[in-house]
Amino acid sequence: MIRLLTILLCSSLLGSHVSGLVFAETPLQAKIQRSANRGIEFLKNRGQAADGSFSGETGVAVTALCVNAILQHRPQAINDPGIQKALAYIESKFQGDGGIYATGSMYRNYETSVAVGALVQANREGRYDSPLKRAEMFLKGIQWDEGEGIETSDPSYGGAGYGKHKRPDLSNTSFLIDALRDLGNDEEDESLQKALQFVVRSQNLAHQGNDTPHADQVNDGGFYYTPAAGGESQAGAAEGGGLRSYGSMTYAGLKSMIYAGLSKDDPRVMAAMDFIAKNYSLDSNPGMGQAGLYYYYHTFAKALDAAQVEVLDDASGTPHPWREELTDHLISEQQADGSWVNKKSERWMEGDRQLVTAYTLLALAYCRD
Repeated sequence: MIRLLTILLCSSLLGSHVSGLVFAETPLQAKIQRSANRGIEFLKNRGQAADGSFSGETGVAVTALCVNAILQHRPQAINDPGIQKALAYIESKFQGDGGIYATGSMYRNYETSVAVGALVQANREGRYDSPLKRAEMFLKGIQWDEGEGIETSDPSYGGAGYGKHKRPDLSNTSFLIDALRDLGNDEEDESLQKALQFVVRSQNLAHQGNDTPHADQVNDGGFYYTPAAGGESQAGAAEGGGLRSYGSMTYAGLKSMIYAGLSKDDPRVMAAMDFIAKNYSLDSNPGMGQAGLYYYYHTFAKALDAAQVEVLDDASGTPHPWREELTDHLISEQQADGSWVNKKSERWMEGDRQLVTAYTLLALAYCRD
């Protein structure tokens, strides 16, 4: 009762209305919205092709990320002609097996997973209920598990991959987990728990579910790309053996563990947070330099938001209110035309302004206080 009265009083003082609990914007939210508006205008006016796609050579992936990003900041844009054209483009990639991807794509899990995020945001009056249910069945069907003849002892078990490589990876597995969560699955979902087994095997942490040969060679609590098929880290091998942890995969691992139900006092979560504290950076993707920098920012923001972290103390004890810091950094990197682009590394398509602008808009959405 006291809480409700407080809400009513605050609402009255702020000049807002309680129906829908709409309150005045904070300075941080206003700053984010101004920057986001510029990014959205770039996508609408300069980033979209005549067929409704954004960077259509990627299949449905970048289009879906852009739709999701725009609707995160402007839910009312659902009826804008540009959004409707983009949704029609996504719909043109609905496949008979339930997946959402370009015909012949080698990135079926990735395309379908990010398309799910967009369609969940765009779903009104059940418009996408059926294709979303079919997409869920598709994603669970291509997960590496018993259906592919994989036993639980196999390092590939529970993971998801692009399809062009004969092994799953943590990046795709985190996209799968995001999609399953977007679709309403909670931590008790069987597929999420299978995915968790793959995730913990991707962590440099011994005796906590990682039974791979790499578990205790680095042991810094961070994550690498994949434990499957002998293991691989995009950051390379560590001196003396093992696979080097790096920033973007550690945030992906942290987020995935939380979504799969691990608590903040779980040793695996605590170890990931320790790595993050020791390697806090907005200037680079720790372990990778400038490569994958905006993917890193997006995953950084989504993971810390999921972990309900507001202030992060780094290795020296310096506190970082990460929402404000990341917001200010991203705004400082915004281009004159409203877009963002990785000028220092085009690896993983980060020379593509549509993709990088979508990553940034999504990151900014998680920076809202």
